[in-house]
Amino acid sequence: MTLEFGLFDGFAEREFSDGATADALADHIKEAQLAEQLGYRYYFFIEHQNAPFACITSPSVYLAAIAQATSTLRLGPMVYQLPMYHPIRLAQDAAMVDQLSRGRLEFGIGYGTRTYEFEPWHLKFDERRELGIEVMDVVMQAWTEDKVTHHGDFFQFDQAIPRPKPYQQPHPPIWIGAHSNASFDYAAERNYHVGQNVDVDAVAAEKFAYWRGKWKNCNHAGPLPRTLLARHVHVAETDAKARDEAEAFLVKGMRPGSNASASAIDVSARPEIERTPEREEFARVYKGTATSYDFWIENGLAVVGSPETVSARLQEQQALVGYDVFLAQHHISDMPAELAKKSLRLFGEKVIPAFSRPS
Repeated sequence: MTLEFGLFDGFAEREFSDGATADALADHIKEAQLAEQLGYRYYFFIEHQNAPFACITSPSVYLAAIAQATSTLRLGPMVYQLPMYHPIRLAQDAAMVDQLSRGRLEFGIGYGTRTYEFEPWHLKFDERRELGIEVMDVVMQAWTEDKVTHHGDFFQFDQAIPRPKPYQQPHPPIWIGAHSNASFDYAAERNYHVGQNVDVDAVAAEKFAYWRGKWKNCNHAGPLPRTLLARHVHVAETDAKARDEAEAFLVKGMRPGSNASASAIDVSARPEIERTPEREEFARVYKGTATSYDFWIENGLAVVGSPETVSARLQEQQALVGYDVFLAQHHISDMPAELAKKSLRLFGEKVIPAFSRPS
């Protein structure tokens, strides 16, 4: 299998404190430029709303800035939280980013997994999937038709005129951040690419295999869509140094400083929320990452070591999970920016080239 690489950007709480945000965003844009120069092909980040941790809440605005600062990097959110959007405004904003980047937008979609993101906006968490699917239906119509007439359960439009259309025709690549079988079924039916960032390696492998089987049964014309895996990564000169630099930041957990991240999906804390295997597994992963460095490493949630060790681990992981794109998240919790930047550079200089050389 071939392998492409990207940057999965993360943000520390200090970067969104009073007076720090503008400089922090400028620094991240410079890192995107550096990643482009080093051979990273993709730049993704995650959107959240009403979150108790640092995140991007205005993806299209931020993407427009990234688009103007880069020339080849393919960029997008992983994911736009569809239930949070007016669909025609989302279609237009994303199409504008695609135009500004001259066809470099990767359109990642999802519904959200945390109740506390929905409640302040009086959105029904249990309707997020149905709402998200309708938003996507309107987005596709807005991208491919001159006028939009739509009468659904959540939105009503008559002869709306969405502009601009995307630069890429008929539309940008569409990714879905999938966790449940229902989401993988939807991705297979729609011929969408799929991505993962929370499930442990063994679970991600099972879910990707499930999706490939469903996709084959749909008899789509053309090649199999791509699969993507995002993981925390820290590269240093030696294995020992990499662990020494990364361990304290990893064991703060996948969502450091946020008790809500676990309780919002732990149905023992929220009995009104339906138990699902996905929510139970998310709670297990969040708890595990906040208590054990070994949990991160043994489950493939973090890849830490020298360039040689990281390269070897990625080869093993790709063979197990079966992915086409690997996203490295070098900013781990509140790790000092210079450590994260050093890891980004070593990954670009030593790891990415190792996958372009003949074996």
